[in-house]
Amino acid sequence: MKLDLAGRTAVVTGASRGIGLEVTRALVREGVRIAAGARHASAELTALSDDGDVLVVLDDLTSSDGSRALVEQAVERFGGVDLLINNVGGVRPRTAGFVEVGDADWQWALEVNLLSAVRATRAAVPHLVRRAPSAIVTVCSVNATLPDPGVIDYSAAKAALRSFCKSLSKELGPSGVRVNTVSPGPVETDLWLGAGGVAETIGQAQGADPASIRAAAVAGTPTGRFSRPSEVAQVVLLLASETAGNVTGTDVVIDGGMVTTV
Repeated sequence: MKLDLAGRTAVVTGASRGIGLEVTRALVREGVRIAAGARHASAELTALSDDGDVLVVLDDLTSSDGSRALVEQAVERFGGVDLLINNVGGVRPRTAGFVEVGDADWQWALEVNLLSAVRATRAAVPHLVRRAPSAIVTVCSVNATLPDPGVIDYSAAKAALRSFCKSLSKELGPSGVRVNTVSPGPVETDLWLGAGGVAETIGQAQGADPASIRAAAVAGTPTGRFSRPSEVAQVVLLLASETAGNVTGTDVVIDGGMVTTV
């Protein structure tokens, strides 16, 4: 499919690994100029920056100042912003139950999973309106509609994130800015499968092998496997492109059939 993204400029948050890194790689292949934001660099992202069309910006993207700096550097380097990909996110399994999830835990979950996107979007919107037709694609989660007590704060934050994006799509649609979300189920990233990730954390709490936690996460789903980051990235690119030019306010689920409701 021809997406006609070449020559456009994208801001990608959380670009150093996982889904954000795969989105950045896919955008590079499409000929997009990218301001790739992350708190810390990675060897993979640094390698992409050897191409002059990838600008790496290291900052705290949960902060207003960090989000604004990322967008401003994109505009300074490339002249504007056409696409915003909100990908910053994180989860900490709450294996001790709800009453042990304190205010600081809730604040962390909201900052990382909701307010990071709010702040990046607020910084980017004036530029996106000037370059319309343009698009915002935000990585959400199936937990927005599959609340899980084991990630109770994460689920609530992702539900709020989806609502935020839906509301914003109604405001920005008349200005030519489309706003959509992508909601993955379990994805083969360090967040799930790396050291200190979901599988290892739950395994330690239950005295189980992380491999068994991984298998249980997709047991009974139609495909029986995790999604790959590259698969999520392709959905993000489709929504970012004018191929999906009349799609806005939509959430696209990529979960191997995990969500069983109509």
